[in-house]
Amino acid sequence: MIFLDAAATTPVRREVLDAMWPYLTGEFGNPSSHHTLGQAAARALADARASVAAVLGCRPGEVTFTSGGTEADNLAVKGIALARQAADPALNRVVISGVEHPAVEESARYLARFHAFEVDVVPVDGTGQVTPEALLAVLRPETALVSIMYANNEVGTVQPVAELAAAARSHGVPFHADAVQAAGWLPLDTRALGVDAMSLSGHKLGAPKGCGVLFVRGRTRIEPLIHGGGQERGRRSGTENVAGAVGLAAALALAQAGQEEERRRVAALRDSFIDAVLTGVPGAVLTGHPAERLPSVASFCFPGTSGESVLLELERQGVVCSSGSACAAGSDAPSPVLTAMGFEAEVAQTAVRFSFDAAVAGEDLAVAAKAVRQAVASVRTLGS
Repeated sequence: MIFLDAAATTPVRREVLDAMWPYLTGEFGNPSSHHTLGQAAARALADARASVAAVLGCRPGEVTFTSGGTEADNLAVKGIALARQAADPALNRVVISGVEHPAVEESARYLARFHAFEVDVVPVDGTGQVTPEALLAVLRPETALVSIMYANNEVGTVQPVAELAAAARSHGVPFHADAVQAAGWLPLDTRALGVDAMSLSGHKLGAPKGCGVLFVRGRTRIEPLIHGGGQERGRRSGTENVAGAVGLAAALALAQAGQEEERRRVAALRDSFIDAVLTGVPGAVLTGHPAERLPSVASFCFPGTSGESVLLELERQGVVCSSGSACAAGSDAPSPVLTAMGFEAEVAQTAVRFSFDAAVAGEDLAVAAKAVRQAVASVRTLGS
């Protein structure tokens, strides 16, 4: 099997398992307990927090461990918006882009349904990017929060986050970035990016599912979504997943080490794969920005096919990929990301995404490109 769906999830790295193992076995203490086992767990949690903070260029106290990227996005969008509204009831608008992950979009829609917020959607261009000018055009004195993703999970487009955060800051509005797909591929220094909050997820990096991180800049007000014992400095109650935090910290450190070299290598393989598909498949359309895109994502539309049929044919040939976001569970509707970018619905339904981890081999991508040519030709023949 050639696995080309790393944007959905990645296998757990052996180094990460080794780091986690003590806290899944003998060191099983609750970090809130004051006995020896609890103190050992608390030290491990503190070390994991410090390790993540070093990668993010922030203070350990600005790192909150969550159950994953979705919870981190929910906490950022709902928590910051509600806290700002509580301080100033006139702040009743949130801004998102037209290509956000459902965790961000649905959080914003929740605020609209239950807390009288207005949701302003800043448009993207045909490559999926938001310009600072487009963002400035939708900011209002009542805007409580801007949330725009760092890199898109479906088409790989990278947003000019530092410029967008600066635009929001010029109006005194906090800026949150969903960086789940960017982690491991792009710089994550929160100072350089200028973000006030940023979400990460462990299972995109070689850590297990069920662990994530939210960075929140120290002076940013945030209302907790989960109440209880006041863990995570009161931002996220509940006994911490110590092993998950340790694993995420290890995975993040490994992913960021030697990042530039890996990024260049994988980007070159991606470009060769894109060229092979566009050359070999008549009518194939590359989606996303042609240059400002993740090294790890190549996404296409194949007009005249069904994306799901192409996926099935590719899996029959031993290539596993995706038709879009793995989080759009059970949906056969056209991708909202592609329609926001201007694709017609019938074309958007032909989308196929190929996403790689850092271990991807050129030989596998050459085999996959050949399989794509055969799969699309087969589906088109059956449909004619």
